[in-house]
Amino acid sequence: MSSALTGLGRHPIVQAPMAGGASRPELAAAVGDAGGLGFLAAGYKTADGMHQEIRRVRSLTSKPFGVNLFMPQPGAADPAAVGVYRDRLAGESSRYGTPLGDPGAGRDDAWEAKLAVLVDDPVPVVSFTFGCPSREDLAALARAGTTTVVTVTTAGEARAAERAGADAVCVQGVEAGGHQGTHRDDPDAEGAGLGLLALVALVRESVRLPVIAAGGLMRGAQIAAVLAAGASAAQLGTAFLVCPESGAHPLHKRAMTDPLLTRTEVTRAFSGRPARGLVNRFVREHGPYAPAAYPDVHHLTAPLRRAAAAAGDAQGMALWAGQGHRLARDLPAGRLVDVLAAELDSARASLAEEGTR
Repeated sequence: MSSALTGLGRHPIVQAPMAGGASRPELAAAVGDAGGLGFLAAGYKTADGMHQEIRRVRSLTSKPFGVNLFMPQPGAADPAAVGVYRDRLAGESSRYGTPLGDPGAGRDDAWEAKLAVLVDDPVPVVSFTFGCPSREDLAALARAGTTTVVTVTTAGEARAAERAGADAVCVQGVEAGGHQGTHRDDPDAEGAGLGLLALVALVRESVRLPVIAAGGLMRGAQIAAVLAAGASAAQLGTAFLVCPESGAHPLHKRAMTDPLLTRTEVTRAFSGRPARGLVNRFVREHGPYAPAAYPDVHHLTAPLRRAAAAAGDAQGMALWAGQGHRLARDLPAGRLVDVLAAELDSARASLAEEGTR
């Protein structure tokens, strides 16, 4: 890694923070011990829950790691649109024998409390999704010795992160699994993001910050490609989701290579925010009707997702996955880092050999 990312790992490989349970301390520690940079996902955690996971990582490894936070979402969703979607999901409630969730639950995501923990008990890296923190908050983390990274999906968002004082940006291409990290949830621009290589080039020409590239990366040769395009490191989520150290549900892990689940699309069906996942029954039946209402829809569907998982029904689960999901390899996280690093070295050597001809 280079620049502000120097010293965070032997290899330019970052394990993406995957909210919802996949990014367990055991996964972050295993990636760090192998020379990558592991991440915890605190987006859906309480401040205390986040702190407990930080302590757990520290008990497992002395290597650097990161914590990801979701930015608070401004404004309120249209209650009428949420109500219509609630009515539409009544059949799902009957199917799984569970009531729908409260759309207004958990609106306080403990942002200030989480930030206070991270300032008082600093971790090496903190990244942000769904927006950019204030200059004051980024400066407070910098004074604590923390490297800050802002997830961006456009050159404009990257420039905003640079102006605010971020140390680096995580450039997320449209190929990425899970939620799109857009700073503005604009329904008109849904699914219209740029592919990763084009976006990396655009951001590199727009800001001077180091770039972490994310989106559909599953092999070392792909990491070599984004590094050649100007990135300082590559972030992989779906590749690590199937590792034994991942806390993802077994059905979710198996779905990555299930021959019946062959494609992904960006949908609001489960959370009200655009997110890329495998196309299953729930996405097909409800995706076209889901409103732009995060986190209301997330809370509304939470009991359904839990009930589907408990029933062993992958067709009712949020199966977040990047476009490269079919390339997933069931390897221990440390071994996967080793394999990716070896593939990266091989790809670089091939490129160097081609350059001498």
